[in-house]
Amino acid sequence: MQPADYITSTRVTYQQITLQDWPFFVAIQRDPRISRYLASSRDDEAMRAAFDSRLPRWEPGSSHWLCLVMREKRSGEPFGVTGFIDRGDGIAEVGYLLATRVHGQGLGYESLQAICDYAFQICGYRKLVATVTVGNEPSKRVLEKAGFVLEGTLRENYFLDERWQDDWLFGLLAHEFTPG
Repeated sequence: MQPADYITSTRVTYQQITLQDWPFFVAIQRDPRISRYLASSRDDEAMRAAFDSRLPRWEPGSSHWLCLVMREKRSGEPFGVTGFIDRGDGIAEVGYLLATRVHGQGLGYESLQAICDYAFQICGYRKLVATVTVGNEPSKRVLEKAGFVLEGTLRENYFLDERWQDDWLFGLLAHEFTPG
């Protein structure tokens, strides 16, 4: 099986997160334009625990997230994180965060296509799912462009900003995926 370190796309390289990525991980999580859809005011200890849980080398069957730092090929600068976690029964949940400086450049779609291709073609998942806080229209558009279908709304599913939020649940079956 091809290791995740070899995922590449037109403008992006993907590398498993390392200790040296801690400052970037914190910066992207603390950006208020991004964090409004993430865990409410995650303290330093909780953020470090989330980071540390993604550090062990990922391989098929791992119980932790495959967390890849996305870097622009030309500059080598990190601009986001992406990956997935096995949810059992041939299903993986995908996720991604992109720095606001690259929003609207198509890098979210490009990276999601690369992750879907790896998850389906190399890892053999039969379905990918994504959970998005209702109101996160940019993420919704990226998922739909990649072929994900809105399967439902999970009502009052996520506690954020001192209240329960609804989540959209998206899914994409392997036979529905069209590599970009």
